[in-house]
Amino acid sequence: MKKKVLVTGGAGFIGSHVVDLLINKGHEVVVVDNLSTGYAYNLNPKATFIKGDLQDEKICKNAVKGVDVVYHLAAHAAEGQSIFCPVYNAKATYLGFLQLITCVINSSVKTFVNVGSMASYGNQRKLPFREEYLKDPQDPYAIHKYAIEKVLDSYSRLFGLNAVTIIPHNVYGPRQDISNPYRNVIGIFINRLLQNKPLIVYGDGLQKRAFTYIDDCAPYIVKAGFSSKAWGEKINIGSEEVVTIKHAAESVKRIFQSKSKIIFTDDRPLEVKEAFCSSDKARQMLGYHTSTSLEQGLEKMVIWAKSNGPIKFKYWKKLEIKRKVPTTWSKKLI
Repeated sequence: MKKKVLVTGGAGFIGSHVVDLLINKGHEVVVVDNLSTGYAYNLNPKATFIKGDLQDEKICKNAVKGVDVVYHLAAHAAEGQSIFCPVYNAKATYLGFLQLITCVINSSVKTFVNVGSMASYGNQRKLPFREEYLKDPQDPYAIHKYAIEKVLDSYSRLFGLNAVTIIPHNVYGPRQDISNPYRNVIGIFINRLLQNKPLIVYGDGLQKRAFTYIDDCAPYIVKAGFSSKAWGEKINIGSEEVVTIKHAAESVKRIFQSKSKIIFTDDRPLEVKEAFCSSDKARQMLGYHTSTSLEQGLEKMVIWAKSNGPIKFKYWKKLEIKRKVPTTWSKKLI
């Protein structure tokens, strides 16, 4: 049945893919995005676009009018960077959510899909990450995302909102912002090779991750909004193909057929060394499965990136905290 759906952050990487899938299913889609990290060229022309910030009550009230389902992806998603711009991140990520959920509760919205962050798990004694683990967020962004989960739990119980938190793990693919020097390590690798520069790896490169191709993630975010079995749950979405960051760098080099060096630099502040999940719950509740290996996904992303060409890295104009900033950022070495 056709629904009216709101997607916050719908001009961003994952958000724009979610919008496309919803429109392809025949739903009426409204997008809210302030275009701070999203791009107008990602917008589906069939969606109604509201340019604005979720901290603006008028924007939120207008956006939720007549909406049945909300997919919330808007955030300033930069874990490491949030250590050095905590005030901005709190406003963009946490306060924006609070204004949105306030308007949602006062509206006709029935279902709320929150897209959380794997960063909220922090350091865990046991791997892979499972949804029942007590979370230990390490940086302001992760703390804000965890706080959002807890507020949503409380409000869904109190007000009868059908709510689910989907937790994607290291998603990559076409439309990812490869100009961001603070996050999206695969995008950074690809953009540097497009510029014929050596790859930079923090620490020893033995940090473990499982990278998830966008087509193995976005469809299950969409499905969560229409699956009553998932409501009230927190669900990991992620590949279980675990690799090191060094391996990912070497894989990108191989696809480029590049002879560029890999340069190792100081550890990134508060970086979680091992972060990958179990997707058992997603398989049970959403029929989740992956169909794209890391090698296949990287090949697709490289083809897309080459078609667009290199992009100048975009550094934050003013970090709020200047102590212990990685030199790769302070000296704009990426």
